[in-house]
Amino acid sequence: MSTTREQDEMITKLHQLAEKEASLSLRDLMARDEARGRLFQLGDLVVDLTRQPLTSASLSALLGLAEASGLADKTEALLAGQPLNISENRPVIHTQLRHPVYRKTDGFIALCRFTEQLRVQGRFTHIVNVGIGGSDLGPAMVYRALTAYHSGPQVCFVGNVDPADLNDVLTGCPPDRTLFIITSKSFTTAETIANAALAKGWLKAAGRPASEHMVGVTAAPPEARDWGLSEEQIFPFAEGVGGRYSLWSSVGLAVMLGIGIDRFIQLLDGAYAMDCHFAETDFDRNIPVLMGLLRVWHRTFLGRSSYGLMPYDQRLGRLPAWAQQLDMESNGKSVTRKGQTLAMGSGPLIWGEPGTSSQHSFFQWLHQGTDIVPVDILVPRQLNGIDQFASRTLQAAAKASHRTLAVNAVAQAEALAVGSENKKEPHRHFAGNRPSALISWDCTTPFALGRLLALYEHITAVSGFIWDVNSFDQWGVELGKQMASMLSHSSDNQSGAAPPKQLSWSAEMFLAALDQKDN
Repeated sequence: MSTTREQDEMITKLHQLAEKEASLSLRDLMARDEARGRLFQLGDLVVDLTRQPLTSASLSALLGLAEASGLADKTEALLAGQPLNISENRPVIHTQLRHPVYRKTDGFIALCRFTEQLRVQGRFTHIVNVGIGGSDLGPAMVYRALTAYHSGPQVCFVGNVDPADLNDVLTGCPPDRTLFIITSKSFTTAETIANAALAKGWLKAAGRPASEHMVGVTAAPPEARDWGLSEEQIFPFAEGVGGRYSLWSSVGLAVMLGIGIDRFIQLLDGAYAMDCHFAETDFDRNIPVLMGLLRVWHRTFLGRSSYGLMPYDQRLGRLPAWAQQLDMESNGKSVTRKGQTLAMGSGPLIWGEPGTSSQHSFFQWLHQGTDIVPVDILVPRQLNGIDQFASRTLQAAAKASHRTLAVNAVAQAEALAVGSENKKEPHRHFAGNRPSALISWDCTTPFALGRLLALYEHITAVSGFIWDVNSFDQWGVELGKQMASMLSHSSDNQSGAAPPKQLSWSAEMFLAALDQKDN
């Protein structure tokens, strides 16, 4: 990894501090006066970093590394939509999609016009978004998170090429009332096109013309037209919008149809509020910068290769999967932007499940396992949208249940940090010193959700900038696609492509068994 002398000095200092501070007690750190300055607020969003293994010295050194790494200039370039994706020579423009100016563009106006017409007409009662990766995870996560704001047709998401996924969704869809949104940046993604072909066949079998029941969302309109969609059926987005960053674009059409234009704009407003905070706030009070630096502190200097996201909000159940793609596809790299081997670990494994269910699953491992895994614990402080509990008695009970949920969230953060000593019964001993960030907000509105998602996008960008990786390409994904394509061609012989020259004997055996004819 090519670094400046100033960066090298800060990296050396941080390694020394990590070794020195590794034995410090979180209980003691939390009691220091400096910990009181580790509560950060943006509107109703409160980020509590008091349970982190940080001293004033290590935080100062991390901020010094940010300065030495040119983080200010890189952040400015990101927010300006500069061509940061150098391996594909593309700009990175997802933050511009939530700027109020974007809402005056022809593309956004067309999206809103289509949404309004469809919702007013009521012709379609079911929307099926067919995509994969960022064309599925982002909008599916947002739609589920905003269940309390559903007001339009029922929206379903199909992402797996396994035909069972599409089959099970179509079981509840009337062909004459179902609209398919085929979402693919390239409109050549094998899994998406296979599912789209199945959907087209399903419509044909029901006597329904695909032209009346399908639209496309893509950065490649010519490919969508070649597939069979007309110009009026295509909602484009720019090449500079990466798939995992794309839910703010026309990729969010399914969400817009489900929650309405105004609610979707509130989602954009929340993200824009975080963008403004990210752009305008000094680094020592800048929430995404500090959380991004903490990622680097844990991964690079404390050697913690795993990072957990635990939402105490059932509707945020797909947030960890979305963040997993966001961070691991962005920062799961082993070379710098200039192709040099990284001298330090980057891109932790991101994982998680909703609380409190996860407390009865893997939290045992978090509390007493041999690995220390930092976690973010996310919880809304107020109940939101429990329509089935209409009576006052049930509403009171629901509020009590939500309070139990929130209490569990802070209790886990405290228990992970301080532990519980019991040397006489080692199986009941909890060493503590397990770090967490407690992130809370009033309730999960579209605005609050947009702000939260933009926060995690910027955390990913900040840590990627410090590691000097290209957080905006994904060549590892492409390799698997290429191999699958070669194997498919070698077995069906339809393309004339040569089979892989070094296919392993076990792969050959698997393919032979796969293609074996029934007797």
